[in-house]
Amino acid sequence: MTQRLTPLELMTKLISFPTVSRDTNIPLIDWVAEYLSSHGIESHRYIDPDQPKHALFAHVGPWEEGAVVLSGHTDVVPIDGQPWDTDPFTVVEKDGKYFGRGTCDMKGFDALALWALVEAKYADIKRPLQIAFSFDEEVGCTGAPPMIEAMQPVLPKGDIVLVGEPSSMQAVTGHKGGNGFVTEVVGHEVHSSIMHTGVNAIMAGAKLIEWANDMNTENMARKPDEIAALFDPPFTTVHVGMIEGGTAQNITAKRCTFDMGFRVVPGEDMVKWGAAYLKKAAEVERQMQAVVPETYIKITPRFDVPALRPEEGGPAETLVRQITGDNATHQVSYGTEAGQFQDAGYSAVICGPGSIDQAHQPNEYIEVSQFNAGHDFMKSLLARLAA
Repeated sequence: MTQRLTPLELMTKLISFPTVSRDTNIPLIDWVAEYLSSHGIESHRYIDPDQPKHALFAHVGPWEEGAVVLSGHTDVVPIDGQPWDTDPFTVVEKDGKYFGRGTCDMKGFDALALWALVEAKYADIKRPLQIAFSFDEEVGCTGAPPMIEAMQPVLPKGDIVLVGEPSSMQAVTGHKGGNGFVTEVVGHEVHSSIMHTGVNAIMAGAKLIEWANDMNTENMARKPDEIAALFDPPFTTVHVGMIEGGTAQNITAKRCTFDMGFRVVPGEDMVKWGAAYLKKAAEVERQMQAVVPETYIKITPRFDVPALRPEEGGPAETLVRQITGDNATHQVSYGTEAGQFQDAGYSAVICGPGSIDQAHQPNEYIEVSQFNAGHDFMKSLLARLAA
């Protein structure tokens, strides 16, 4: 395998691997490693000890610190129940768009990063370039931290991280942090006609969900500070997106499970939000146990994603603005791995092709013009690394 594939050929290949977060991504990583090796590029892996998933990172250019790191995740969200018009794992070009799961989020960028790394191998770059491909971003950015830790003793420390989440090639310099908790409420089943002698796990859980509604109402009414005002919405949000439980309509529910998630504006303490939730859960649990002592609420942390804090004149932001000419201020409410790189000592910014509006949707697509803009960005980046 010595052919230098085009960005479109690379994206087509990457999307052909159905790397839904619940499944393995190893075949994709194997192929990337083989492709890089065919061009004389050594890659390294972080191997998850608990599941069949690998992260991959590689370095091209002078063996010294100060690299630009192109960061992307290899997992995609499921297609279950979505009405696709085409095969989600085959790239289809139509009406000026490339359709396929991951074209936008974010194998389109991964392909561009892979193309740039191989091209850098054949160019006389003076400043090194690295790639870092993670897993499990879509389930809470849980794969990046151990990958970042694994990179440190293996590669020279990079300086700038460009996280290629879809931002329409704009420089996004801040995003909210997030944490989530799996909540299991265990009640006591009785016939619903004597519900007062049992504990309905769904109705007890509803008290926690109503607490979330109350927090959102309070946060919405509060005047945002200067940093919060940059976001849409300009406040911390509390959310439950899935819930399940119960046996039958006429039985008090034995179990109820749901995920409680927080998207926290920079400057607010995610730990305090988690503590507030645990305090409310303990209050509800006491009410349950006053009826049936054996009942309980079990809360398990699921993810913890730090916010991306705007860097005043940071090198990552400066580089992206120089290449794109974008001098506007952009913040987003979704989370990425950028804050995790930032916490590890990198200057980080988000800049990638495509619109977040298309991410996770049926018939996901990236506009051809956006993909081409990403390609032009990489060409300009390589020119700067060679200067």
